[in-house]
Amino acid sequence: MEKWKCSICGYVYDPAAGDPDGNVPPNTPFEKLPDDWACPVCGASKDQFEKV
Repeated sequence: MEKWKCSICGYVYDPAAGDPDGNVPPNTPFEKLPDDWACPVCGASKDQFEKV
C-alpha cells in the first residue's frame, strides 16, 4: 500500500499503521479513508495529500 504525504505539514499517512487517534484501523488504504478524514497534525483535507 502506498504512503501519502500532507502537502501542508509533511505528515505521512502510512496505511500499515492507520490513524489510531482518528479511529482508522491498520491496513486501511488511503482511498478507503472517510471523505471527511483530515490530517491528524494540521487538519488538512484529503485533497491536500499526495502519493510518496
